[in-house]
Amino acid sequence: MVTCRHGNRRPNHASFSDLITAVCFAWAFLNPDIPLQSYGRCLIENPETQACAPDLVLYKGNNIPRWQPGQPRRIVAPGQRLPDLVGEISDTTLSIDLDEQKQLYASLDIPEYWVIDVKGLRLFAFGLTDMGVYEPIQISHVLTGLPLSLVEQALERLETDTNTAAATWLMQQLQTQPQSQEKPGKENTPE
Repeated sequence: MVTCRHGNRRPNHASFSDLITAVCFAWAFLNPDIPLQSYGRCLIENPETQACAPDLVLYKGNNIPRWQPGQPRRIVAPGQRLPDLVGEISDTTLSIDLDEQKQLYASLDIPEYWVIDVKGLRLFAFGLTDMGVYEPIQISHVLTGLPLSLVEQALERLETDTNTAAATWLMQQLQTQPQSQEKPGKENTPE
């Protein structure tokens, strides 16, 4: 079984993780008619072959999995709908997240994958092609119309600001742009 590896969780890891979740919430605030659900650190597994617990697990659209109180947050492929976007906060695991983890999420057919480089204050974002491989993207496909350069600028603000101040700045930037418009039929929902 292939499993995810995580370095020691540090305060920076938590701060960056919370900022990325806030980015998703800012997008959702500006797009209130589009269902969005975050499940950070949910276990995704394909029994006997692979399992991992990404830092960011995001669903968009309909048929979002729900769990009963006390039930483990486990997404089992191929029986359950997989997330639309997953992300890793890389404080000490950047090379693993850009290689092994990227290949793992591509094999699970996750449409979008983000790697947040804590030390370099960078965002590496990838969209899954029809060939089943990730290619770099500049604008999120899942958080439709979100310029990933703005997310990276918010990350850079963590050098001098709090994560809530960086999220507030990003929200202000998004509010001054034309709002993203969801195109009919583009939601990633299973048949």
